[in-house]
Amino acid sequence: MIDEIDSRLLTALQKNAHLTAQDLGDMLHLSPSQAGRRRQRLEAEGFITGYTARLDPARVGLHVQAFVQVQMATHAPDVVKGFATLVGTRPEVISAWTLTGEADYLLRVYCADLAALNRLIHQVLLPHPAVARVQSQIVMDQFKPDTALPT
Repeated sequence: MIDEIDSRLLTALQKNAHLTAQDLGDMLHLSPSQAGRRRQRLEAEGFITGYTARLDPARVGLHVQAFVQVQMATHAPDVVKGFATLVGTRPEVISAWTLTGEADYLLRVYCADLAALNRLIHQVLLPHPAVARVQSQIVMDQFKPDTALPT
């Protein structure tokens, strides 16, 4: 369980992971050592799973974002495991979910251009023996950027 101070600490770190123990202490009305211990505890208990930098996709040459739905032809455990391994090795796939409904998986991908998305779909995903169908939706605009989780 987390208390209200932990919740505020998590909210602050989601906005700025560079906050020092001093910064957190000032924000939370704690000493830096208390704030630092709380942060370490939340990390140790798995509430904080890591720290990353958010990059501007266009600035690093990724101009196409798409959501790719994958419907499986078979759900044999070894074949599905192979598909999951394939998805895990592809840098274009930044997140993947197992779904209910018609599609079995939803992949969020970033590619340099439409040709790269086409190659991912036609040369990587569709040839996999477990894949029956792939449907993609290209993102035209992301009007709400990825944001912090509610705490």
